[in-house]
Amino acid sequence: MARRPAAPKRLNAANLALLGADRLGELLMQAADADAILKRRLRLVLAAQAGPDLLALELDKRLAAIAASRARVSWRKRPDLLRELEILRQAVVDDLGTADPVVGLERMIGWFDLFRGLASRVKDQKGEVAAAFEAAAPDLWTLAARAVEREEGAADRLAQAVERQPLEYARWIAAGGEAVTTALARALLDRVDATSSLRGMRTVLRRLADRADDLDLWLSLVTPDERGSPDFAAVMARRLLIADRVAEARLALEGALSPSPANRRFTFGRSPHQTPRLTPAWEAASIDLMEAEGRKDEAQDLRWRLFERDLSAPVLRAYLARLPDFDDVEALDRALAHAATYADVETALGFLMDWPAHREAAALVERRIREVRSPLPLKADWAARLAQKHPDAAERLLTAP
Repeated sequence: MARRPAAPKRLNAANLALLGADRLGELLMQAADADAILKRRLRLVLAAQAGPDLLALELDKRLAAIAASRARVSWRKRPDLLRELEILRQAVVDDLGTADPVVGLERMIGWFDLFRGLASRVKDQKGEVAAAFEAAAPDLWTLAARAVEREEGAADRLAQAVERQPLEYARWIAAGGEAVTTALARALLDRVDATSSLRGMRTVLRRLADRADDLDLWLSLVTPDERGSPDFAAVMARRLLIADRVAEARLALEGALSPSPANRRFTFGRSPHQTPRLTPAWEAASIDLMEAEGRKDEAQDLRWRLFERDLSAPVLRAYLARLPDFDDVEALDRALAHAATYADVETALGFLMDWPAHREAAALVERRIREVRSPLPLKADWAARLAQKHPDAAERLLTAP
């Protein structure tokens, strides 16, 4: 009986290494002859082995070629472009940036300089090119922080790059997150032209001020229109409270109370002479302000009023957490009783189900399910949660609209 041939080895790096360097080299050359991007990748790998100077030269050639191209990139060719951008990014970050952060940063800036030209000639309805640059932002700032530590002039070159594309860098600063360190943000603020009127520069300055923990600069960049927005006033107030600048936090919140042309759009169609309608964020910040001012009883009263109005579970939990032992039990009973009579049945039922207060939810279904006039998107889930202990209420809930 003939022997069954052995199963082929799995295709993995370890088994391929057994083929030997010569055989692998032949296979790679065959593949590279049919794949221009792979061929460029191999050149970069060989250049990295030869040293950072040669790798920088190879990167410069390819970055310059992409920047100079005016050819349109169709949706069919977009994946190849994205693949090459990723190969170049890896070569800059992993190879060149590791060997020489300063030189690596210069090439990373060159890589990001490609964005504006690519955005104008790549068919990219899905936004994949923009997403690739945002995904690479943490690498840029991490490399920049290392380069600036080694050579102060690196911050100057980065500041110049920001001034070339302020609108884009505003997004990349946000996408960089924690990689934009306090020291790096401060270094850039000291170098960028704060008087520039280019679109996006104000946002750049504000985001850098945020990362640099420069509250005064951040506040100086707030527009009158933003000061009149209840939501933005809440953001300002919270930052000021964190800095223990309580009086200024009150002024920030009060800035959204006085009707003016600056906050007219926040009156929601009402007369500009009426007080703007406040938002949950503004109300939450006002509670924090009362706490900071020592007005704890007033803060508690406001929490309860907001709960009565909205049936907000987070507000109720905050209210209960500040009550003495046993008082919180009585207050919860009062809150559940209020929810049972709340005007909007769906909101009340959702609150009771999520709290959870299933017994009260079942009672609400039995008493008021006929008030429901529109479909309940979560009724199947709610019925499943009620089915074991409250089967009749679960059945009635399933037959609701």
